[in-house]
Amino acid sequence: MKLARLGPQGAERPVLLGDSATYDLSGLTGDLDGQFFAADGLVAVRKLAAAGDLPELAVAPTRVGPPIARPGAVIGIGLNYAAHAAESGSPRPESPVMFLKTPNTVGGPTDAVAVPPGSLRMDWEVELGVVIGKRASYLDSPEDSLAHVAGFVLANDLSERNHQLVDSGGQWSKGKCAPGFTPTGPWLVTPDEVDHRRLRLRSWVNGEPRQDSSTADMIFDVGFVVWHLSQYLALEPGDLLLTGTPEGVALSGRFPYLKVGDVVELEAEGLGRQRQELVAR
Repeated sequence: MKLARLGPQGAERPVLLGDSATYDLSGLTGDLDGQFFAADGLVAVRKLAAAGDLPELAVAPTRVGPPIARPGAVIGIGLNYAAHAAESGSPRPESPVMFLKTPNTVGGPTDAVAVPPGSLRMDWEVELGVVIGKRASYLDSPEDSLAHVAGFVLANDLSERNHQLVDSGGQWSKGKCAPGFTPTGPWLVTPDEVDHRRLRLRSWVNGEPRQDSSTADMIFDVGFVVWHLSQYLALEPGDLLLTGTPEGVALSGRFPYLKVGDVVELEAEGLGRQRQELVAR
């Protein structure tokens, strides 16, 4: 299934995207949030869709919001592709590197993104995002992880590298938390419809190719990451997990950093496409 949220910011409507129609889920749930996932909302949607009991949305709003409502937590994994670690000047990690982003960084896939004042090193990062569907705490093994995943999304882990690496004080989150720094969507795809282990990830800046890789190159795969994190914190329904970016970012020194007026585009196989214009604050 593909689920999305359509409409103006703060007034998005939850929908199911069919092959030839869009179906309104607002009679079932107020939003695609942690409460929806915790209450087996995906099971309910599947049953109603199979029975033909979901109303069709006659006119779909033009704006596409993030496919999950404001998550309780946004958790990032850094340096999870060997080539990206190398271009960043970092050794291959022996354990997943975790950082946090604030929930208000999550935006729609085509929302404009404001460049922070004084930014000199704003960077793009195409990523596979994981939406948690069931509380994950102290899981027994990585094989248990996918039972706790609601679905997968495309995400852009935008970063301001000076804030992340120079002004950091030793932790990355200062460079990750500007408003709108996690464009997400356009839709959430349930695990049965996408092979998250072999997804092609690509990015472009002003139409020029930047990243082109596959999740098959992850150092730590989705199952391991979810299991590993569950040993240190409880992942709750609706939380968003970002699993790292492949090589091809500006931090490599091969490309210029982003500036006002630039356009970033991202694509993940089966998960859709994004486009963000960078604007002045």
